[in-house]
Amino acid sequence: MLQPSIGPIPAELVSHPGYQRVFRPGRLTFGFIMPLEGYPDSPFPTLENHQRLARMADEAGFSALWLRDVPFYDPSFGDTGQMLDPMVYLGFLAAHTRRIALGTAGIIATLREPLIVAKQAVSVDQLLGGRFLLGLSTGDRAIEYPAFNANYENRSERYREAFSLIKVVTEQDFPGAKTTHYGTLDGAIDLIPKPVGKRLPMIVVGRARQDMEWIATHSDGWIWHLSDFKRLPQLIELWRASHQDQWIKPYGYGTMFDLSEDPHEPLRIMGNGVRAGRNALIELFHEQQQQGVSHVALNLKPLRRPAHEALAELAEYVLPLFPAE
Repeated sequence: MLQPSIGPIPAELVSHPGYQRVFRPGRLTFGFIMPLEGYPDSPFPTLENHQRLARMADEAGFSALWLRDVPFYDPSFGDTGQMLDPMVYLGFLAAHTRRIALGTAGIIATLREPLIVAKQAVSVDQLLGGRFLLGLSTGDRAIEYPAFNANYENRSERYREAFSLIKVVTEQDFPGAKTTHYGTLDGAIDLIPKPVGKRLPMIVVGRARQDMEWIATHSDGWIWHLSDFKRLPQLIELWRASHQDQWIKPYGYGTMFDLSEDPHEPLRIMGNGVRAGRNALIELFHEQQQQGVSHVALNLKPLRRPAHEALAELAEYVLPLFPAE
């Protein structure tokens, strides 16, 4: 499946440093879901050398680093992500990176006050000089909702409302807005600062309990894990069809990933992730680029090798074939 003509991308996204680094029409890019280390036998990463590894990914030319929002340790879930609050960590990473895009995959919109998320997001975007991509999810771990006194059953409605409210206050001056689940703005106050560019790219992470038409209409892209790669062509066809007359937004996915020391090891699907040598990975990425995948975010949790070795190998042999610039 060849990448079709997608029509004119809005000028404010073409000129956005983070967006154009991650989403390049007709090309696949790849980056990483933080933390940059393997911790296959524990839910908790060590975060050792995390500044050095982030700089390494940046200087090597990878496209993006993505941060997850995991407020609590749930033993049944078994993974705490980077542990640190994503918005706080983004401020730290702003001081340790220069070119790589930084994004959230994704902030749990239904468990956070959307106006505070908007304030944090534009603050991070200012610190990063426009390298920030705001990914929002619903957060489907039901066990967390009572701690926030949040309604689990209406999270799809609150997600849509939070998404819209963040968009309004980051893109409009002195906006008016009336919401059912959040607050009211009467045009007398204004959120500051505003994004570096004309607007902040907003990505839907997961299905967010929305249909494809809503995602296609309201987002600037979609990142959703799909473990069965054989279904990718059908999924991308449905995704493109959902846009009607709009420009076709990019689709990407995140996956658990273990890079074999043997460059010739074939691709193996492991539950919700993959293991492969670099040659099989290159073959997979070329195939998925032809199918229309725009971005792949690799989660190194299952990695058995030292992370700096895996990053160095990917930077030398894989990244030049799928450059972010």
